[in-house]
Amino acid sequence: MQRGFVKPLRARCTEIACNMSYRLVSEHVKSDQVAATLAKKRNENMKTLYLSGILAMATVVVASNILVQFLLGDWLTWGAFTYPIAFLVTDVMNRVYGVAAARRVVFAGFAAGVLCSLIGTQVMLQGDGYSFPAVTLRVALGSGTAFLVAQLLDVQIFDRLRHGTWWRAPLASTLIGSAVDTFLFFSIAFSALFNGLETSNVPDWAQGAVPLLGAGVELPLWASLAVADWLVKLSLALIALVPFRFVVLYLVARGTKNH
Repeated sequence: MQRGFVKPLRARCTEIACNMSYRLVSEHVKSDQVAATLAKKRNENMKTLYLSGILAMATVVVASNILVQFLLGDWLTWGAFTYPIAFLVTDVMNRVYGVAAARRVVFAGFAAGVLCSLIGTQVMLQGDGYSFPAVTLRVALGSGTAFLVAQLLDVQIFDRLRHGTWWRAPLASTLIGSAVDTFLFFSIAFSALFNGLETSNVPDWAQGAVPLLGAGVELPLWASLAVADWLVKLSLALIALVPFRFVVLYLVARGTKNH
């Protein structure tokens, strides 16, 4: 009796164990499939978001390279009002998606700027009996160097300050980054120190001494252009805190909803 009872019981236990193992394996496989699906969806969403940031940065850079050719008053160009948006794009990407995403957007903007500069060097404008390129080599070098150095510096400073008060990181990184950008661009493009870079296109018009912003000590004209440019960037950095806050909150809320 006991032996006859033990054998079916053992078989039943084996069957139960097999069923449990099968269920565990099935649940594990389903869990892996769900995780893979979510990861794929997350990667697709991130690619879309990167693309949006890259397109925004490229648009700002292209627009600024065009508008910088149009004067506004004695000390500014229209490009001074569009270029600071690049820092807003970088800071939003950094806050929401991290350092790696911000750097990708910066490199995309740099590529767009280089392309615009290459096109500009081939466009010849007519002066009084002479022709000159729409974008000189020095302007191209100054623009590319200033953009890359300042934007990467902005990313680094923002990341260092990201855990403080929400406005501290974007404000500090933009102010420092824009100051570096302004100094590098105007000094490389117009300062007499770099005349050896392009002896055929020395910007004499920018190196003549004039009162700073028309009222201060006498300095090369490019110094007044640089100060005026940075003052605009300073003002826009403060104003940009408002859209920065709302855009970040919107993207975070959308990301939470999607997950």
